[in-house]
Amino acid sequence: MLPKAVQNLIDEFSKLPGIGPKTAARLVFYLLKKPKSDIEAFGQAVLKLNQNLKYCKECFSITEDEICSICSDSGRKGEILAVVEEPLDIVAVEKSRGYGGLYHVLGGAISPIDGIGPEDLRIKELLDRLKNNPKIKEVILATNPSLEGEATATYIKSKIDEFGGEIEITRIARGLPVGGDLEYADEITLLQSLEGRKKYK
Repeated sequence: MLPKAVQNLIDEFSKLPGIGPKTAARLVFYLLKKPKSDIEAFGQAVLKLNQNLKYCKECFSITEDEICSICSDSGRKGEILAVVEEPLDIVAVEKSRGYGGLYHVLGGAISPIDGIGPEDLRIKELLDRLKNNPKIKEVILATNPSLEGEATATYIKSKIDEFGGEIEITRIARGLPVGGDLEYADEITLLQSLEGRKKYK
């Protein structure tokens, strides 16, 4: 019913996470209303996405240089290292503006059901980094509060513990979001909120 070029683009948009067929169709028809120059600019941006990108040799985030802007920033707190699952997690932490340390991107989380084990992540690179950089005094395990994220954090903690306790290992706090209601919280989130309570100042 639709022209092949339109249907092909709808199909491609539908492959993106969180985009269903209806949303994909709306995006395509939105693009059809735009000037040709806008569509060409959009297409060029997609085509160039992988051309100049690489993984940072230090933290494994996405960068255009050998070392990313965070790792090359001498003003960062080099004694603190946050371990995250994906580069997008760095963006989320940086938006909070409360963290000034370094990062290490694992490239996912341990998930046996998906066939992802510790050897498929950048855990060895993390351990090597800690061994070769005595300046790092604290590792923040900032993996997602999911079963996979918890399994990954537990595994990494056990490996760092083998160093002999020279590095402090912390875990990001979990619990209720600001503005959330207790009555709508699930049991696990509420339990984590209670376990993670601290003195009220």
